[in-house]
Amino acid sequence: MEQFLRLLAIQRAFIKYGLDEYIFSTPLFKPFRIIFHLMPWNWFGQRRQGPIALRLRLMLEELGPIYVKLGQILSTRRDIVPEDIANEFAKLQDDVFPFSGKIARKIIEDAYECELDEVFLEFDETPLASASVAQVHRATLKDGRDFIVKVLRPGVEALIRKDLGLLQLLAEKAEKYYPQGKALRFTGVVKEFEKTLLNELDLQREAANASQLRRNFIDEDRYFVPEINWKLTRRNVLAMERVTGISVRNIDALKEAGVDLKWLAEYGVEVFFTQVFRDNFFHADMHPGNIFVGPADKSEPATVKVIDFGIMCSLTEFDQHYLADNFMAFLNRDYHRVAALHIESGWVPRGTRMDELESAIRSVCEPLLVQPMHEISFGELLQRLFQIARSFHVEIMPQLIMLQKTIINIEGIGRQLYPELDLWKTARPQLERWMDERIGVRGLLKGAKFNIPKLIDRLPDLPNKLIDVVDQLNEGKIEMENKSKEIHELRQEMKAYNQRTVLAVVGSGFLLSASIIYALDNTKHGDFLSVPIVSWLLGFSGVLMLYLSWQEK
Repeated sequence: MEQFLRLLAIQRAFIKYGLDEYIFSTPLFKPFRIIFHLMPWNWFGQRRQGPIALRLRLMLEELGPIYVKLGQILSTRRDIVPEDIANEFAKLQDDVFPFSGKIARKIIEDAYECELDEVFLEFDETPLASASVAQVHRATLKDGRDFIVKVLRPGVEALIRKDLGLLQLLAEKAEKYYPQGKALRFTGVVKEFEKTLLNELDLQREAANASQLRRNFIDEDRYFVPEINWKLTRRNVLAMERVTGISVRNIDALKEAGVDLKWLAEYGVEVFFTQVFRDNFFHADMHPGNIFVGPADKSEPATVKVIDFGIMCSLTEFDQHYLADNFMAFLNRDYHRVAALHIESGWVPRGTRMDELESAIRSVCEPLLVQPMHEISFGELLQRLFQIARSFHVEIMPQLIMLQKTIINIEGIGRQLYPELDLWKTARPQLERWMDERIGVRGLLKGAKFNIPKLIDRLPDLPNKLIDVVDQLNEGKIEMENKSKEIHELRQEMKAYNQRTVLAVVGSGFLLSASIIYALDNTKHGDFLSVPIVSWLLGFSGVLMLYLSWQEK
């Protein structure tokens, strides 16, 4: 019954903003289009004013905070949403009328199982900010430190689950009856939306995200992540150090405070790519409302301060490699490499011709990349690439969509602060450093350090395993056909594996010998030239053998 009433409310909003016309244009309702013209509210055309994108945004705002959040997510999905609608949805603001401070006090007291006066020196019942999922109150701890307390809205989880069930139903019907529904993957968008929302309902998860990010940048003086008070944090209540500073939106105030806007724009890009490639853990909700700046003084530099850690994201090593390789290929205008990466990733349907994909990518990138680097909009480039992806039925992973959304936000903020921001120039050192650590000599040595102990641990078991296989063959438990193609391939693989094992073991031995000779040599090693020639030869041979053992896979 509740879903039926909610459907009526959605239908009313559709009619109010003149969107029912599009419902009756679908194949399912087209035979009944005469009903649309017979409805009294369609006899006058006054309600259907303005572009459809504007009317869709107004409808989502009227339907409530859950639908506002859905619109915000859709604004990042430019691979499935037309440009005008995505731009309009980006204007949606998650500002919601606050609930009573007395109710917030009661929720916190229930979570702590005590009176607030026993925990806080002061607690302000007037909220600092209010959003669709939670609202924030100012508090002072007994030791005098300023904190904020974030409280989930009462009953918000039940409301969200009801709306999510309805959205899933509507998405399934849309995919079934709308011609392009399956290609647009409405149900996938709703599931992605559901995952994001339900994660935001667990404030302990947000607290853990903040703690991880703070630990990653604990030695960085210019990037500040507030401290979490775990003793006062529950699933529906979060206690976090209060952040003060100038909002990054207030450019005039930043100028008056003497903040170097060029440095601020470039530093924001540098920090973001550090999160992506060094830490593999990045803040995926970097809109201007979540960034503050502590201006510099005589003793301390300017500091970037961030809040709201409900949406964080990680990439697999494959995603990192794919991303870094793509960026470097774009910078070098190697469109063949970009196309090859998309096909190698398996996201492009089988049978896609590489030359056609390469040509399409070139047609999008070349007009943009002929401009000076600081004039190139990375957001516009990604938007055009997503249009190509859609035409080639490329499946874009959710984590990369979150990354794309965050890059667009970072670029937008950076260009507002410093219009000549060169995103590519700022990001390139991070990309090259990551590529060197994964693929270059440092990556090779790092891989050897990680893999050699594992290989040595397994070596003692190899003879026993080989004896077991021979025993099973003698007992007839394993039947083999010499002419079998599969057995021949297996033999070749075993032979190759044995060769790689020998190379790896001998190479490791050479490296170990080189280290021992170097350590026992009495000569004072002031520089590389004073290292014994035997150590050089053994070390070089060891690295070469390890490299060959990995390359033969």
